[in-house]
Amino acid sequence: MGDLLQTLITVISVGSLYALIALGYTMVYGILKFINFAHSDVVVIGAWTSFTTAAVLLPRLGVTPTEAPWWAAAGVLMLAMVVCGLVGFCVERFAYRPLRGAPRLNVLITAIGVSLFFQNFGQLKYEVLKPDGPGKPAMSLPFGAQPQGMPRLVGSRALNDATVSRGTLAGVDGAVVRLSEGVSLEERRQYSIRVTPAGAPRAIEAMVVAPAGRYEPGQDLRVGFMPAGAAPGSAYALVRSARVPIQLVDVAIVATAGLLMVLLQLLVYRTKFGMAMRAVSFNTTTASLMGVAVNRVISLTFVLGTSLAAAAGFLYSLKYVTLQQTAHQGWVLLGLKAFVAAVVGGIGNIQGAVLGGFLIAFVEQFGARYISSDLRDVYVFGVLILVLLLRPTGILGSTVREKV
Repeated sequence: MGDLLQTLITVISVGSLYALIALGYTMVYGILKFINFAHSDVVVIGAWTSFTTAAVLLPRLGVTPTEAPWWAAAGVLMLAMVVCGLVGFCVERFAYRPLRGAPRLNVLITAIGVSLFFQNFGQLKYEVLKPDGPGKPAMSLPFGAQPQGMPRLVGSRALNDATVSRGTLAGVDGAVVRLSEGVSLEERRQYSIRVTPAGAPRAIEAMVVAPAGRYEPGQDLRVGFMPAGAAPGSAYALVRSARVPIQLVDVAIVATAGLLMVLLQLLVYRTKFGMAMRAVSFNTTTASLMGVAVNRVISLTFVLGTSLAAAAGFLYSLKYVTLQQTAHQGWVLLGLKAFVAAVVGGIGNIQGAVLGGFLIAFVEQFGARYISSDLRDVYVFGVLILVLLLRPTGILGSTVREKV
């Protein structure tokens, strides 16, 4: 049961990422009826912009990334969305708009060219800010060809851990601590001790490696490694890990993605701009004759789609902190799976993109957990083939009849 629940949590978290990226694909297709294959590369730009902001700009503003307040993560997210929104506007204005009346093959080739440009340009490295002191990293643009580790703006702790004991440390000696209160450690459960040194803004944590049993006050309790800063008299909390941990980063991903998807739904179906978007997607010529600024609507649709891609890149970098270079195959697969989600759900359908994202994540994660992790990509593309054979328009797609 624990494995099942843990897999479901992963499905919801990863499915939220797929859904955000798939929304960009489906919005562009709904407006212009072509696939923007450069969309997945905007996700990469969003992830690397988040890294540059967190690792370089925040320290220059006097904010330590690992100790940053909640508003720092929100600021990084907003900056990434603004940058990618501008990228989306430029791509539509200078790459796709001149080809709007051209054959679709020309647009497809252009999209692939834009994708290759982003992948290769992102590997260049040009230093724009030099270190101005010890501990001050240089800032380089675009990003470079080496993998980087995203600072943990959102902690990795579990929200449903249970605190079983509190007190003050009676002593610290290397990998051994002495508690001021007696505790009982259960079999087959993980424990950690969180120590808050005097004057420190955050607690430091160490895993408990002592065997199960009863420990009296003042008795030694062995831990894996106690970071520097813990001293006798420091406050501590002995925490028992949950059998099915709910990580803070997963909650942040689902909450942020859910909020953005709800806002998009309200924008499309409850505002005049959303009405204009739907009118343009139905018939561009008729919408123009009715007074809709078609070029503006298309440009803003690209901005919205790429902003959602930036949010997905930011959230992805929080969950998987190692960022590979921009042409890495991992990014390509991420974009392809999100595209599969859009097609399976019904390309051009917003609700279908969300449904497809969670469905693809469900098939991928459960197949990897209970069948074989080596075939996780096979499951995803197998679902795509199955849906194209049985329902080519997707699960929520509608069949359009054309008179010939």
